[in-house]
Amino acid sequence: MGICFSNQIKAESPFHTGTGVISSRMVSGDGIELSNSSSKRSSSSVPPTPRTEGEILQSSNLKSFGFSDLKAATRNFRPDSVLGEGGFGSVFKGWIDENSLAASKPGSSLVVAVKRLNQDGWQGHKEWLAEINYLGQLRHPNLVRLIGYCLEDEHRLLVYEFMPKGSMENHLFRRGSYFEPLSWSLRMKIAIGAAKGLAFLHNAETQVIYRDFKTSNILLDSNYNAKLSDFGLARDGPTGDKSHVSTRVMGTYGYAAPEYLSTGHLTAKSDVYSYGVVLLEILTGKKAIDKNRPTGEHNLVEWAKPYLTNKRRIFRVIDARIEGQYLADRAVKAANLALQCISMDPRSRPNMDEVVSALENLQDSKESSKNGHRNNNSQSRGGPKSCKSEETRKTTAYPRPKASALYA
Repeated sequence: MGICFSNQIKAESPFHTGTGVISSRMVSGDGIELSNSSSKRSSSSVPPTPRTEGEILQSSNLKSFGFSDLKAATRNFRPDSVLGEGGFGSVFKGWIDENSLAASKPGSSLVVAVKRLNQDGWQGHKEWLAEINYLGQLRHPNLVRLIGYCLEDEHRLLVYEFMPKGSMENHLFRRGSYFEPLSWSLRMKIAIGAAKGLAFLHNAETQVIYRDFKTSNILLDSNYNAKLSDFGLARDGPTGDKSHVSTRVMGTYGYAAPEYLSTGHLTAKSDVYSYGVVLLEILTGKKAIDKNRPTGEHNLVEWAKPYLTNKRRIFRVIDARIEGQYLADRAVKAANLALQCISMDPRSRPNMDEVVSALENLQDSKESSKNGHRNNNSQSRGGPKSCKSEETRKTTAYPRPKASALYA
């Protein structure tokens, strides 16, 4: 789900890795399903008591909308109400009564985002059901709120809280003299919020692996608080003495962990790798994959890694638009954290609790403020803006989804 989606286009060419070919439906930019036809379904990926569709819908604590209600709420899905497009379909702006949740007139009620399944799209009923399974029960400040759904004939829709600032992707990569780039402090605030969302999922009694962490799935409220959206590819984590779950390789090119691509073995450390790529995007202002960049720079991780290992060269990759807004030692520590997250060895990656702690220390460290020096290549424009992290909540205080077997 997303308030702002990039168009997703199917392609027939396979995705090649160093260990072979993975049959896939590839999508331009950052929407790709990497379907591993060779990976086998293992017992670790099948919970002992999978939930049926009826059980998921009945226990979701969500409003069941009629299709006519959502037609009225979106003014008959008018084109000028479209907020974005994605693999699932179109997202429309709508209005519902805050108390009754009935369709209402624009400007006089609660604004919502209504996502409508495109019958010809590459995502379908399983993704729709997965969204309900997880967001129907999960509650956390850094997860987008799912309000309800519609299941009527062939219609599949989802109703979310409206996120006024749209996606992190749009803020980070848009260019233009009229557009003010995200400041260093806002980037760090968003990075911390997104990290807390992942940490919450990973710390669940029934662990949840997000599997599609990227900037387009990080939505922002009016205060730039980050919330994770689009749980269509999420999976329950391994149980018992299992170290991983075996799945079809699905996700987005440029963000998927190398060991997941080559084996189909999914763990929480797969999400950590994806987080490292996003943190690198936040620091550099560059997309994970961009074929418009010069030869040798198409893949952000491959291009940036040599610079991240050298303190003197790190500043060559940091977004020039935020020069003067950060302390040099904080930028170095943030870059080192990104480098740890994208380690080829998943055992060398930190867990998301450690990522959150490291980022919050960067935000609040008085020692850094006293001892840090500004980037020598930039002109100082005053001290970095302070940005208080959101109030930490214990993950155990929120309800957890039951195990499900929605994906192979």
